Amino acid sequence: MLKKAGKDIPTKSGTKTNPKSQKEVPGQMLDKVSKEIPTTSGTKSQIMMRLEKMVEESDIMHGAIRSVDMDEGVFGIAHSELIAKEDMQQLFEHEELGIAVIHTYIWYMYDTLMRGTELCNRFNFIAASRINTTFITKNPTSVMNELVDRFMVVGDNTTPSLYFLPFNSGNGGHWVLVAMDLSRLMVYYLDSLPGNWSKYPSMKKTVDAAILKFRSKKNYRNRKDITWVRVQCPQQNNSIDCGFFVLRFMRDIIALNRIDIPKMVEIEE
Repeated sequence: MLKKAGKDIPTKSGTKTNPKSQKEVPGQMLDKVSKEIPTTSGTKSQIMMRLEKMVEESDIMHGAIRSVDMDEGVFGIAHSELIAKEDMQQLFEHEELGIAVIHTYIWYMYDTLMRGTELCNRFNFIAASRINTTFITKNPTSVMNELVDRFMVVGDNTTPSLYFLPFNSGNGGHWVLVAMDLSRLMVYYLDSLPGNWSKYPSMKKTVDAAILKFRSKKNYRNRKDITWVRVQCPQQNNSIDCGFFVLRFMRDIIALNRIDIPKMVEIEE
């Protein structure tokens, strides 16, 4: 059974910042090294195998959905996700991933890799359902305030840590990963397709504004400009694997237990 699962529901499964103040640095390379990850045997393909087994052995019936309750440790606020067994096949069969699958995998990583460990103080997640191109277009101020509220939950953020934002280009579009280090004013951009954050100017503007507003609310002095880094990461060879790559990027960074991302191990599935 999925943790804190609810009742089965018969249904069909669907699926202001000044630009002159910004510094942008060249991309950094992700290396293909598979043996430098300390104490992380459970984060290789075994984690996917365990998740698949858990889903198969759960009491969710095909054609029904389950409400999975996620405590505030995952996204900063209590969150419930409706998920169907068929939805999770998106993950296991390398199909295009929806938000429900992204969120459920994040919850599973948090519950199996992070809960009760020091990793909870180093890595935080932002719900993709709250911060995406569609919402930014409709109400950028509201989205910025959502980000600020998420930052405020953790505390002073003076100790280096990362906030992971799986960002979607809108309407079931492309997934990228934005990882923010508020203490060092660093934002890492990981994309399994060519290009950088200039493809999503409204996203960058919103993230920058939220970081600066958070620091202002905390009365922190902005000692330097926000630096964006495009990490040179493994690239997808089709049109549907972007969500899967975003999950791998988060998992691998957590496995390395590194806040800075000059290099990242590529773990083979």
